[in-house]
Amino acid sequence: MERQMKQSNEPIDFVIAWVDGNDQKWKREKEWYARRDAKQSLCDNREERYRDWDNLQYWFRGVEKNAPWVHKIYFVTCGHLPKWLDTSNPKLVIVNHNEYIPEQYLPTFNSHTIELNFHRIPGLSEHFVYFNDDMFLLKQVLPQDFFVNGKPKDMLALQPDVANTENDVMPYIYLNDAMMLAKYFHKRENIRKQPLKYFHVGYPFLYFCYNFLELAFPLFTGFYTVHGPSPLCKSTYETVWEKEPELLEETCKHKFRSREDVNQYILREWQKLTGNFVPTNIEKYCRYFNVDNQNIRLTKCIQKKKCKAVCINDSNQKIDFDRAREQLQKAFENIFPEKSSFEK
Repeated sequence: MERQMKQSNEPIDFVIAWVDGNDQKWKREKEWYARRDAKQSLCDNREERYRDWDNLQYWFRGVEKNAPWVHKIYFVTCGHLPKWLDTSNPKLVIVNHNEYIPEQYLPTFNSHTIELNFHRIPGLSEHFVYFNDDMFLLKQVLPQDFFVNGKPKDMLALQPDVANTENDVMPYIYLNDAMMLAKYFHKRENIRKQPLKYFHVGYPFLYFCYNFLELAFPLFTGFYTVHGPSPLCKSTYETVWEKEPELLEETCKHKFRSREDVNQYILREWQKLTGNFVPTNIEKYCRYFNVDNQNIRLTKCIQKKKCKAVCINDSNQKIDFDRAREQLQKAFENIFPEKSSFEK
């Protein structure tokens, strides 16, 4: 308890990873490695993994307005910087891939490699929140929204891995995650050990039901992927790397997302399965949307600030990208019209 109270007073950092998908030199290098990769058909090199929505400035405006308490913001990049970014801001730390990712994995176009090595970032606090660049703060958040007494706030929900034949990569990765975690945690034993964290009264009813139905199956079938800002501990990274160095090293060797990978969700699930978390309903403060050609609910959610955070997933290459980008920019400009101190 004394250690936990000490942790609760420690700083909380934000980490965000970004790539300029419009950089022609970077694109040529990426395509060279894609052609070289003999297993390209098993890799995820889709356009939507890298294209730029030109809305990153609203991420910084949302953080400055809604999380002024953040200690440092670590901006992770392979060297790209937005032209408008003021790198002299005292809260901003620019982190190049070659400053923390081991040399043998570089260059990388695999988000898993970038994410699985965050604990190596010099100066990063024990407690940090990882944001994809599609996750935005719309309303005020407090440190307690992410950590309580040094423990991440999260949701432990089980969900079967789905045989989605439209995606050649991600279903395998989710199964790989579950296989790795099952080596260290027995499902029924874990439920008996922390029943109130599986059946927290505040969880969404649907996932409460999922957990209940999962009691019928003795083995893990998969884990619900909580899309939203990820509260993480550096010590979790260190533990998992100590347990599974070969698996993580193999993932990091892949230049692109591969069906043989594991991803950063093993870290969140590890925290939860060890009991090192405080249960909460993530869906109450973060809503998840897939961008489409209409986006009426999404833009209304942003403009009305219907939740504290929103995750905007770019999953469909067939959308009218320019139209959708304009819709989102207008919605964000409506709530964040003023520049932040992170902009020139």
